[in-house]
Amino acid sequence: MDTADDTVAPYVFKPSLAGGARQFELTDAGLAWQVGTRRGTWPYASIWAVQLSYRPVSMQPRQFRADIVGDGGPRLVVLSTTWKGFALVETQDEAYRAFIQALHRRIAAAGGHAAFHGGMRPIPYALASGVLIVFAIVMVALIARALATDAFMGALFLVALAAVFAWQIGGFMRRNKPCVYTPDRLPPQLLP
Repeated sequence: MDTADDTVAPYVFKPSLAGGARQFELTDAGLAWQVGTRRGTWPYASIWAVQLSYRPVSMQPRQFRADIVGDGGPRLVVLSTTWKGFALVETQDEAYRAFIQALHRRIAAAGGHAAFHGGMRPIPYALASGVLIVFAIVMVALIARALATDAFMGALFLVALAAVFAWQIGGFMRRNKPCVYTPDRLPPQLLP
């Protein structure tokens, strides 16, 4: 396997303030990982699923996540952010992107049969979309009612609330639309 173009530094991140660091390295033998005291190496051909998603959290509203599943081990979670201090969560956009792209190239080169999925699972996505449609109908009805009763400040407040909600939740839903992808065409909305 020619991996000369896939040489990336080990990817290290700390998922929480209290937890230990997690380290992942792309080696000739496979994906070497260490999570706390557990460690292992998965040959690239034994990795059977990779799921990319966008997962903002309160301390870091721009966080990406990769879930990697292989034979005989735990589900590995790789985040694009790391805790640096009590109130500081830092992005690692370039390192995360390079690691994820190189991992996909190596899985493809190993000839594995991994499934590559992006975004949310289809059923939760459909349920969330349905809830959002109901929410939109209710908001339109409330705004119409406020305008009909000359409660212009209430209507303005509802419009502002709906706009902020649409901006936040709309971006999340757009990025996490379910998709199946190939290792050579990663979904750009799910990478920093």
